[in-house]
Order: sequence, then structure tokens, then C-alpha cells
Amino acid sequence: MTNSAAYHIPVMLSECIEALQIKPDGTYVDVTFGGGGHSKAIFEKLDQKGKLYVFDQDPDARENAWSAPNFFFIAANFAHMKNHLKLMQAGQVDGILADLGVSSHQFDEAERGFSIRQEAPLDMRMNQQSELSAAEVINNYEEDELLRIFRSYGEIANARKLVNTILLERSSGEINTTQELITAIKTCIPPRKENKYLAQVFQAIRIEVNDEMKALEEFLDSCAEVMKPGGRLVVMAYHSLEDRMVKNFMKRGSISGEIEKDFYGNVIKDFTEVVRHPITANEKEIETNNRARSAKLRIAERNG
Repeated sequence: MTNSAAYHIPVMLSECIEALQIKPDGTYVDVTFGGGGHSKAIFEKLDQKGKLYVFDQDPDARENAWSAPNFFFIAANFAHMKNHLKLMQAGQVDGILADLGVSSHQFDEAERGFSIRQEAPLDMRMNQQSELSAAEVINNYEEDELLRIFRSYGEIANARKLVNTILLERSSGEINTTQELITAIKTCIPPRKENKYLAQVFQAIRIEVNDEMKALEEFLDSCAEVMKPGGRLVVMAYHSLEDRMVKNFMKRGSISGEIEKDFYGNVIKDFTEVVRHPITANEKEIETNNRARSAKLRIAERNG
């Protein structure tokens, strides 16, 4: 078994493994395989009867997989988890782990276009087979579409100014690289907030390119059907949009946050929170892995 620590350092590894309450003969799913760090720790706790199914749509992640009769790599978006597990006759599972967001590897590979610090084509596709790229969004989306993604996915205060600036800049030629985009929108960046602002802009584009909110919604909606009563759902989010969806799902039973109650006034939901507040990384981990700084870990148990 091998995995690349350089590909992605797993965030809150011990907390995730503890949260899953792994049974040696259980069946587990890691829907964000990446560098395999979390998966390796799960697999090491399984015996020969235990099974681990992992998902990743990024072809680079497959290089971190290993061969074992009870390990299964599925090259697909986690939105399709339910169908793939059914196809593989996995049965109901004992635990699911999701480490959302972009891996360190994807940020570090300049040509992928995820990082604000490196010159690269405007790509941002997690699945390299997808047709929609960041360049397509920036150069061809209509004004109202751009406003939607920057307001909804980037929560950018001056979204209209940003969009008008992009429309003006692209009218004189396509914006095809990360640095061309950064240069084009420089007048929109608030003083002393360059990194935060650009991170929000890139986040909004990335979410649109990869349809991340819809994928997360479909994934969460399928968890109850594939999990055994008492099974654990462990989800780590890195920005407020994802975390809000996960929180609503675990706490209120719906992604929108709307509550449905039974005749007796009990909230109808498939999962119950194990911890009321998200778990965050300690200072020591943040010092060695900056990505852990924004991580929020939530845990829920499947109701019987």
C-alpha cells in the first residue's frame, strides 16, 4: 500500500478516524480520496472482512491507490456515490468520510489553475474530462450569470463592480490565464485584502466550474439510503457555503434548513449530530498544515 503525503496532507486525521468509530469488519467509504491519507488510516483498521470504497474524479488521484481484494477505487464524482455502490453490490455501509474542497496537490500543480499565486491557464476543472473551464466562465458567461456566481459562491460585496470590470476587460481580448484575470480585476480589490479577495473570486469560479454545491447536495441526500442505522457520517468543510449545507442537513434534516416535524413535534431527519459544534484543528496542526486553519469537522449518526 502506498500513498503520497506530498499530494495532500490529511487534515484532522486522528479526529476523522475517531469520529468514524471503525469496526474491523465494517464497510466504509471515503468520497474524497485525493492523496489517500485518510483512506490509508481507515484501511489499516480493517481486517480481511472489512471493505473500503473510495471515490475521486481527479485522474491524478488514482496514482495514490493500492491493490487489495477489499479496496475499491471508483473514478467518479461523489454525487454519484449511491449508484456506484449499488452497482458494486456494496450493501449498506458503516461510515462515510468527506473531506471537501481542493487538495494540496491541485493547488500546487500550476497548470490546473486553482492557485492565485501561480501563472496558469484558467482551468480549475477537478475532472479533466469536463467541458466547462474557468476560462469559459470568465469569457463567455453573461452578466447575470457572473453576478450569480460571485454573489452566491464568493460572497463578494462589490460583485457588480467586479463583473463590470471583467466585461470591460474581455471586450478587448480574452482573459485566459490566472494572472491575466488578477491583473484585469486589480482595481476591484479592497486595500490590504488582496489575498482574501482573490481567494473568494477563485473560489466562486471553481465552485461553478465543478458544480460543487449541486454535487454536495446530491451526495448528502444519498447518505441515508446507503448507510446502516448507527453508521457515522463525517464531513469536513472549508468555507461557509459548504459548512452551512452540512450543518443544516445534520441539525435540521434538510440542506435548505427548513424543518419538518412529525405529529408529536419531533424534527424529522435521517441523522443526529454527534457534536453540536464543529471540531477545528489545534494550533500545532495549523502551524504545520495551513489548510487546516479553515476546516470545520461535523459528525452525525444515522438514525435507526
